[in-house]
Amino acid sequence: MLPASDDTDLRSSIRRDQLESVRRSVQPAMLVNALLGAASALVAWHAGNGQAGLAWFAVSSAVNLIRVGLCRAPCQGLAAGEAPEQAEDAARSVDRHLRLATLAALLSGVVWSLVPLLCAGYTAPETLFYLIVTCGITSGAVAHGTAFAAIPTGFITPPLLTAAGCLAWAGGFDRTCLAFTVLLYLAALLRNAAETERTFRRTSRLKNEATALARSRQEAHAAASILAEEMRRRATHDVLTGLNNRAGFALAAEERIQRPGPAPCLMLLDLDGFKSVNDVYGHTTGDRVLVEVARRLRRSLPPEALAARFGGDEFAVLYDPSAALPPADLAAALIKAAVEPFDGLDAGRLGISAGLCHAHGPDLTQMLTCADEALHAAKAAGRNRFRIFDESLRGRIELRRDCERDLSHALAETGVAVWFQPIFGEGGRTVAGLEALVRWYHPVHGWVPPGEIVAAAARAGLTESLLRVILEQVCGALQALRAGGVQGVRVAMNVSPREMVQVPVDEIVLERLRALGLPPAMLEIEITEETALDIEAVQGKLLALSRAGIGVALDDFGIGYSSLASLRHLRAGRVKIDRSLVTGLADSDDKRGLVQAVLGLGRALGLEVVAEGVETAEDLAMLRSLGCPFVQGYHLGRPAPLDEALRHVLACRPDAA
Repeated sequence: MLPASDDTDLRSSIRRDQLESVRRSVQPAMLVNALLGAASALVAWHAGNGQAGLAWFAVSSAVNLIRVGLCRAPCQGLAAGEAPEQAEDAARSVDRHLRLATLAALLSGVVWSLVPLLCAGYTAPETLFYLIVTCGITSGAVAHGTAFAAIPTGFITPPLLTAAGCLAWAGGFDRTCLAFTVLLYLAALLRNAAETERTFRRTSRLKNEATALARSRQEAHAAASILAEEMRRRATHDVLTGLNNRAGFALAAEERIQRPGPAPCLMLLDLDGFKSVNDVYGHTTGDRVLVEVARRLRRSLPPEALAARFGGDEFAVLYDPSAALPPADLAAALIKAAVEPFDGLDAGRLGISAGLCHAHGPDLTQMLTCADEALHAAKAAGRNRFRIFDESLRGRIELRRDCERDLSHALAETGVAVWFQPIFGEGGRTVAGLEALVRWYHPVHGWVPPGEIVAAAARAGLTESLLRVILEQVCGALQALRAGGVQGVRVAMNVSPREMVQVPVDEIVLERLRALGLPPAMLEIEITEETALDIEAVQGKLLALSRAGIGVALDDFGIGYSSLASLRHLRAGRVKIDRSLVTGLADSDDKRGLVQAVLGLGRALGLEVVAEGVETAEDLAMLRSLGCPFVQGYHLGRPAPLDEALRHVLACRPDAA
């Protein structure tokens, strides 16, 4: 069953088809009507009834003209493509035209019912002619009026009823039988008119249903196409900025990278300070900033450039450099555009860094890796800078790749070693402790920086394995110190925040010390502040170590994420002044002021303070004059393997056995 609205539309379409069919059939029928009318008038003239014949013909012709005029009159319902809101008015217009056509047909029938006036009530000699004409024109009206039965019904009923009445009034057996025959003929015509209309309406319904179905399928197909296009766009574009997203960028960039021609340039851009914008002004303002940055990028890029938002505050650009716009110039232009003041933001709060990879041949994944490496180098150099990927950065990528691949073998084959650097007390006169420093000599890259070793272990899932290897060698140093009778010398073991979060450091360390029977007081855990420290994640572990008697030290104090909150929550007993504040101390009033502040803080809080990075006698002398109790650096003692470090301790400790 069709919905009410669809059924109404279908009925309106059928009525429109009926009106169109009526208009097509009436106009040729009027020609026949006029010819038969003229013949009837001519017969009346010949029979000596000319004036009545002419008058009748004039009235008939006038009615015919009215019917033709109605068929040609404009109808709103027949206008193609009427708006949906005009459908009701259009349906009413069709019904009105059908009613007028029916009235006109009835009026024409009334005119033809006056034919008995031309033949003395069908009693004159011309009766046979007029009966034949009347039967013929009424039969033709039904034959042509198949669409709307009311029109032929209105036309044929008056003349046939009049003929039957006149014949019955004239009397006589033959006329009475003829009158009855005319009535049967009228009934047959009326039935035929009704049947033909039903057939027409049935055919029209099927046609319009098929048309509606085809139109619905077309509309559904169009809607599906629009939806598919919208889904494709949503799958390949960022909703917030309108730029390509990572997936859309990858699809378009792969094809462009493989295209013959000049090497394309891939640029990764990352906003500096965007987190503070979200924190201070809210995410709504942050979104507005991202939209504005995207607009500025589009404005500054060549038309053929491909831009994308990779997510968060990271953007990507791929374009074909030209002599007029080399990569460095475009990067500088983008940075300049992106750092223009934003309405409602503090000037200078937001910056942008860019990493560029300009090379032909590698696929998109390789180019992204290279551009990302350049981006990190640019951010390390400060905000609003760009860096083009070069051989030195390629070496860093290869180093990380090879370290991640080879570290497990090095851990298994004791390729990773721990060296020990002395920490001096009494202003550098006695050895107060040792700091364990991880060392790995890679067969291709040589000595690997400790930070890179820790990062490679995290990437390869070897963080705990690395920790156990280092702890085992630290425990060996503790055993050697105890065997040598050395008292009061602690060994500091560096642990990164990443290791503290990922690995149960407290359980591993305490379990190993218990297994070897080593006193916890000989060990110190030194927290390196390479990244933001999640205090809540490590506080419980450090508290367990501290309660067991293991010391806690905070490395690199004075820079990065070190803070008074770190000291309070982590219960650190020692802080190490970062080497950047110690190197060149003798020649810098600012550094002296900062070092004095840290020393004063240590005295106020009862903390041991170690100045690391002592490289010259002048810096050592300045630290002594400032009253720094503990020092460490290459000027006093370099990292060395355990045997060499122990000899140095024993030589500097008169209390050793």
